[in-house]
Amino acid sequence: MLVRLVIENLFSFGDRKEFNTIPNKRLKTLGHHKYNLNGFEVLKISSIYGANGAGKSNLIKSLNLFQRLVIREEIPFNLKNTEFKFNSNDSDNKQIFAIEFVQDDTPFYYGIELLNNIICTEELYLSGLGLNEDRLIYERKTDEDEVTTIKFLADFEKDEKSQILKSVLLEEFVKPNEPILKLISNRENKFLVDVKKAFNWFSETLQIITPNSRPSALAHRIDTDKKLKDYAEELMSSFNIGVTSLSSEKKSVEDFFGEDNSEEIDKWTKRVEESPKKMISIRIDRSLEIVIVKEDKKIWIKSLQIEHSGGNNETALFELDEESDGTIRLLDFVPAFQDIIFKKKVYIIDEIERSIHPLLIKELINKFSLDSKTKGQLIFTTHESNLLNQNIFRQDEIWFAEKDKSGSTDLYSLSDFKEHKTIDIRKGYLNGRYGSIPFLGNLKDLNWHLYDIN
Repeated sequence: MLVRLVIENLFSFGDRKEFNTIPNKRLKTLGHHKYNLNGFEVLKISSIYGANGAGKSNLIKSLNLFQRLVIREEIPFNLKNTEFKFNSNDSDNKQIFAIEFVQDDTPFYYGIELLNNIICTEELYLSGLGLNEDRLIYERKTDEDEVTTIKFLADFEKDEKSQILKSVLLEEFVKPNEPILKLISNRENKFLVDVKKAFNWFSETLQIITPNSRPSALAHRIDTDKKLKDYAEELMSSFNIGVTSLSSEKKSVEDFFGEDNSEEIDKWTKRVEESPKKMISIRIDRSLEIVIVKEDKKIWIKSLQIEHSGGNNETALFELDEESDGTIRLLDFVPAFQDIIFKKKVYIIDEIERSIHPLLIKELINKFSLDSKTKGQLIFTTHESNLLNQNIFRQDEIWFAEKDKSGSTDLYSLSDFKEHKTIDIRKGYLNGRYGSIPFLGNLKDLNWHLYDIN
């Protein structure tokens, strides 16, 4: 579970800002929205509102960058170019990512400080979550000469064999511009077992869906997971968009490329054999995807088939690239909602309502909100004011992003306003009561007829 995220000097975030899923003790509504994690509570759903350009998507972009930084063990692009552009002086300013989360019932705090594309600080702690003191797992420092030191937990530092491992890491593996969370998680050391848990949160638990995401390897999952197939068909059918079933078209690599095309067959066979999961997905265009996978000692190519109903009880199969943007977006949500219903997954979705009818997305979010048996977290950005309903959200589950006078994004929760539980928050939001909406005064005064091009 995600507990809190802290960002400083990144994209539109200048000063340090925090987003969190910690319940406000004052609020008593929707009690089933609180997950109890060994005495500490977190919320299961959060929405983030803001005008265009306010920075709400930058919160998702920052977390996405943070995840890539950890998993790929490298800075994904020149972070210097993502610094806050309106810093008050020309001196170097650190970029800060920090996150608190729970994985396998273990609470963690993980943070990184970057300066000029060098990881000057990286630290992992067992978090006390407000009840106990944080306990060090490791702290890594890199100075201006790019010399790195690591301090581990006390038991590790006292162990002779562990000290040998530490020396090897520093001499051969640790680089000043690469995080070491993944590196340490792959070491077999009895004092570092919690590091693997922490890394798994980034690699397995955290799932981010952007507006341009497309359902990944869904053809393979539909082919091999009957429960997902049944769930997906029921969910898509309930949207009343004409979809009746989902299936996977499966061809051997020889049939797909042609037996005479040995060059292509060998190329893709080699790539699949070299992949950790013996599977790769290839995006052919904006939406069409094929999955190449090794099964039963053979290489297969799978593509998603979507069955629609027509008149006179007729049906027809469609490829993914023949579907509307809205249908493709809904397919994105099939594995997402199955995961957050049955697993302790964390899904972060940017612009959840994109290409989807307001009534449909409201009904989907409302169903998740009312379900008292869910296990995962759903956090999303949106402009959809129809979701602003206190029967769907607690006040501490509604967040706003707004630019301050310096051009920096500010984050704050509806619970800061201490509204009554019966107030119409949608009306209040559209009237500007909570800020975080476009200011349209200048648009009214715009005389666009002055710019006649004839």
